[in-house]
Amino acid sequence: MKFGTKAIHAGVEPDSATGAIMTPIYQTSTYVQEEVGKHKGYAYSRTQNPTRHALEKSIAALENAEFGACFGSGLAAIDCLMKMLNPGDEVISTSDLYGGTFRLFKTIFEKYGIVFHFVEMKNAAAVAELVNDKTKIIWVETPTNPMMSIIDIEEMANVAKQSNALLCVDNTFATPYLQQPLDLGADVVMHSATKYLGGHSDVVMGALVTNNEEVAKEMYRIQNSSGAITGPMDAFLVLRGIKTLHLRMDRHCDNGEKVARFLDAHPKVNKVYWPGFESHPNHDVAKKQMRGFGGMISFSLVGNQLEDALQTVSKVKLFALAESLGGVESLIGHPVTMTHGAIPKEEREKIGVVDSLIRLSVGVEDAHDLIDDLKQALD
Repeated sequence: MKFGTKAIHAGVEPDSATGAIMTPIYQTSTYVQEEVGKHKGYAYSRTQNPTRHALEKSIAALENAEFGACFGSGLAAIDCLMKMLNPGDEVISTSDLYGGTFRLFKTIFEKYGIVFHFVEMKNAAAVAELVNDKTKIIWVETPTNPMMSIIDIEEMANVAKQSNALLCVDNTFATPYLQQPLDLGADVVMHSATKYLGGHSDVVMGALVTNNEEVAKEMYRIQNSSGAITGPMDAFLVLRGIKTLHLRMDRHCDNGEKVARFLDAHPKVNKVYWPGFESHPNHDVAKKQMRGFGGMISFSLVGNQLEDALQTVSKVKLFALAESLGGVESLIGHPVTMTHGAIPKEEREKIGVVDSLIRLSVGVEDAHDLIDDLKQALD
C-alpha cells in the first residue's frame, strides 16, 4: 500500500455499530462488561480507548511499525522511554536538540541517576567513542531543532548495535512521509503529533512506535501505569489530520524551498539552515534518507544582534510569532528566547543557536505572499 493510501485508510475501519466512515469519538471513561472479566476488548479508557487505538494503529502503519502508543504530549512520549531505564544507565544524545527534551533529560531524569552525554552527531565516530556497556539509548533528532543538522540514521543504528543500545529517533520534523527511521535501522520512533501529524495547531500529543516486542510491552505498561495518555477528542483530530499529511507535506516542502532560496539571496541574512542546499552539512545523507527537505528553516542575521532578530519577528504580518510548528499556517520564532531558553547560553552557542537566529515553520499558504511578508520585515 502506497503512503497516500495508508494515510487515509491504515488503522481505520468503518464503525462496526453504525458504519460511520470516520472513527467515532468514544468519549467514555469506562465500558460495561458482560460478566466479570468478559468485555469487548475495552475496560477502562486509561488502558485503552477505541479512538486512541485507531490512531495508534494508523501512526504505526505510517512508520511501518507493528506497535504504537499515543501520549498527552511529545515530552510525555519521551518520558515513557526514559522510564525504561535504571540508575547508572547512559544515554547519548545529539547536542542540537529541542530545548524541552534537553530540560527533561537534565532536570528530571539526571537526578535519578541516568547519565546523559550530548555530542555533535554528524560524525558517527564521535558517538562510537562514547558507547560502552552502560549505553542503553542513543537519542537522535534529524533534522535537528533548530539547526536542521542531518544525522545518518543507518550509521547510528550500526553504532547502537555495538552495545545493544536502542536507537530512538525523533521524527517530528520529517514526518513518516519524508523519512522512515525504522526502515533505516532505528528501534523506536517518537513524534510530537502536535506538529505535522495533527497539522492544524489544535492539539497537543505525542507518539511512540516500534517493531521491538519487548520495548512495546514496556511502552504499554508505562503508558497504562503512568497514565500520560491522550484523550479521544485529540485522537480524533490527529486521525483527521493524518488523512491529508502527504498533501500538506508536499506543499510544505515546495514552499520551504522557495522561502529558503529567497532568504539565501537576501543581503541582511547571514546564513540559512535548510537541508536542501548542496552546501548544507550532510546534504547527501538527507538526499539518501529523506523524500524531501521539509518546511522547517532557520536563519541568522548579518551582525548577529539580538535587537535585529526581535525586530524582524515582530514586524511580520502573515507569519505568526508563536511557539510550535507544523501547522498549515506559517509560524516564526526566536529560539534563544522561546523554544531553547532552557539550554544554557554557552551550550546554545556551541551548536550555533546565536542571538540573531530565527526559526520558520513554513506553512501551506501561497509562497509569494510568504516571501513578500519576510521581505518587508527584513527591509
